[in-house]
Amino acid sequence: MVFVPDTKNKYPYPEDTSSHYLVVKKNRGIIFDENYHYIETSKSFRFVRWWVRFLLRVLVFPAAYIRLGLKVTGKKNLKNNKKLIKNGVVTISNHIHLWDYICIMSTLRNYRWPNVIVWDKNINGENGTLMRYVGGIPIPVNNIKGTIAFSNTISKLLNDGGILQIYPEGSMWEFYQPIRPFKDGFASIAIKNNKPVIPYAFSNRKPGFIRRVIFKQIALFNLNIGKPIFANENLDVKEEEIDLMKRCHEAMVELAGIKKGTNIYEPIYNHSKKISS
Repeated sequence: MVFVPDTKNKYPYPEDTSSHYLVVKKNRGIIFDENYHYIETSKSFRFVRWWVRFLLRVLVFPAAYIRLGLKVTGKKNLKNNKKLIKNGVVTISNHIHLWDYICIMSTLRNYRWPNVIVWDKNINGENGTLMRYVGGIPIPVNNIKGTIAFSNTISKLLNDGGILQIYPEGSMWEFYQPIRPFKDGFASIAIKNNKPVIPYAFSNRKPGFIRRVIFKQIALFNLNIGKPIFANENLDVKEEEIDLMKRCHEAMVELAGIKKGTNIYEPIYNHSKKISS
């Protein structure tokens, strides 16, 4: 049985299932246009990034496993597909904690350090510089030339054998267990670049007495890694996209330990609204 933490009145989940509720207080005024470096390659950046990755390995990853009580299953699905990963893949997961990308990074670091698509306001915010060092790539908004540059950067990353993490639900809802509807970005990127999708899913466990009473933790985390999913090239482009989204959503629901047919949301986002019960 899936453990559903008590989040009542703790988190202001918005009405729209893809919307954000965290407030980014700072705006550094960065413009994400065709001149922005969506992946920084300067020597100074790469030097600092090396040290960030070193600290992730020796301090942050162990701390995340301890703090979240993280248990990872399905690592064999990465090990058995080393060649596939080496040629570039898209990874996806539900987004239910500020540290969940750290957990995903920890499973991939021995293959290749991933990049992750992030909300543009996060890169412009107080933690934007750190997000860049851990691979954050902002999505440009209302800027056609910026969108083209972003798309070209993503394609080059994947075709050079990179790993791209995407959160298809569109935003983070802390400790929220149902799998929300997927937006189509991850599927169109995977299909355009002819790359498979590796689904991840976070689920929760009930914490023990010490964590629950003394440290006030409402849940511990499982991270479940699935097998690669390939697009069906026998379909036309739009049907291929819809089919991939549905199969990836179904896989994530299963990985999260949710019984088939009981997830409360449809697989594909259509201005979907929060379901309260």
